[in-house]
Amino acid sequence: MKKRIALLLAVIMTVSVAFTGCGSAETATSEGKQLAVQIGPNPETIDPALNSAVDGGNMILHSFECLLTIDQEGKIAPGQAETWETSEDGLTWTFHLRDGLKWSDGTDLTANDFVYSWKRVCDPEVAAPYAETVLGMVKGFEEATSGNIDALAVSAPDEKTFVVELTAPCTFFDSLAAFATLSPVQQATIEANGDTWATAPETYVSNGSFYVTEWVPDSHIIMSKNPNYWNADAIKLDSIKFVLMEDANAAYSAYQTGEVLLIKDVPTEEIPSLEGNADFHVDPIIGTYYISLNTEKEPFTDANVRKALSLAIDREYVAGTLMQGTYSAAPNFMGPGWNDAEGNFMDNANGGTPYIDTANHAGNLEEAKALLAEAGYPNGEGFPTITYSTNDSGYHKVVAEYLQQAWAELGITLNVEVVEWSSFTPLRRAGDYEISRNGWVGDYSDPSNMLDLLYSTNGNNDGKYNNPEYDAAMEIARTTTDATERFAALHQAEDILMNDAACIPVAYYNDFWLQSEKITGMWHSAYGYWHFMYADLAE
Repeated sequence: MKKRIALLLAVIMTVSVAFTGCGSAETATSEGKQLAVQIGPNPETIDPALNSAVDGGNMILHSFECLLTIDQEGKIAPGQAETWETSEDGLTWTFHLRDGLKWSDGTDLTANDFVYSWKRVCDPEVAAPYAETVLGMVKGFEEATSGNIDALAVSAPDEKTFVVELTAPCTFFDSLAAFATLSPVQQATIEANGDTWATAPETYVSNGSFYVTEWVPDSHIIMSKNPNYWNADAIKLDSIKFVLMEDANAAYSAYQTGEVLLIKDVPTEEIPSLEGNADFHVDPIIGTYYISLNTEKEPFTDANVRKALSLAIDREYVAGTLMQGTYSAAPNFMGPGWNDAEGNFMDNANGGTPYIDTANHAGNLEEAKALLAEAGYPNGEGFPTITYSTNDSGYHKVVAEYLQQAWAELGITLNVEVVEWSSFTPLRRAGDYEISRNGWVGDYSDPSNMLDLLYSTNGNNDGKYNNPEYDAAMEIARTTTDATERFAALHQAEDILMNDAACIPVAYYNDFWLQSEKITGMWHSAYGYWHFMYADLAE
């Protein structure tokens, strides 16, 4: 069966993760120096508060700018705020905006725009999935998310000063101030257009280096240089054309003909022939490809069932063969790139021992069968037919095919449901599934960014996992001022989720893509983003 599954690689495409973003205002009069790229299909949303996917986030990165930014070295840098400081007790952060900031429509952008935008993220009517992650430490957060958004302790003493008050010190709050969810959005535009503001160039007012001037769904989004951006003189491109493709073969053809100069989705069958090619790039990112189980639905309410399903997976085969070595087998939830006080978080997890021995699949499978029997399903007897939901790109479908075979060894029948990308993340978020493909790429290197996903009330907790002990560990990590205690609590949280099989880690991500040597001045980050804002095209 494994050989049969491997053959399916000839007909599938590469990994596709997504995010969203755009600009607004005038219409470009000419194409000028335009860079055409493919980083994903139609985004689910381009509203910074609502987006939770990588391709949309990559677009937001070019159309919006937060108080702070991340530079080419991965370090915090000034953005809309030129300077900032923290009080001695770490509870008050003050940001000083640049002179003369403008929206893409030419109107003034002030500190009050950040007050409105951050409060909007807490608005229960908006239901921002990242709200708790990015603002849970701000004073008044709980009251704000209950409906009184003015309780959130953010203020603008004057038009150029933005102040945030925290309930406890947060050492990585500068990273949050650089995170796309907390981009400023224009109040007047949103109030005039409601939920449709982020669906058309005419109403998508932004403040970044580019703004949307054309948007044809299923075809492309064009972002033109924003003349009102504070650093517009450093922008060399006239426009960026984001070609919206979900089919990797179509993207590859477009790359070969020169229609696009960079593609994220490379056909997997082409990978062996591309190794060693100067245009083919592979770069590690901090993130995990995992499986969500809806813990509110039987039989996934039983931890032994979840652990059995996890242990039956041969991760070395999935990463090394199905994914052709472009991913790495994941014995832990938290992989390389996440840091704790001693260095790499993964090295210090579980006493330095991987949670799952990926080299011992035979032993894992026997343990899985014993756990399933203990749960009341010996050899799968009485176990219901279950459904696995996935979108059809990258290795997702071939992994789904493999899971059918792997879980059949437990006596379990698995059906596969393929869902279009634009509908896939809403389905997961709503809990309208049994088992689903999932994945997370870090927004910043603190491990809380990923471990927060399993907190009971987190908007990205797709598996609806709820364990008071887990929440308690995360609460300690959120509130303590002692770094040693904080990271011990985060390690304890991973111990709990892995023992519970709260989700099933499968592999660790790498990004791989094709990029023409004509592109200069751009870079790729460990967070899975391509930065084109300061790119140029060689003659």
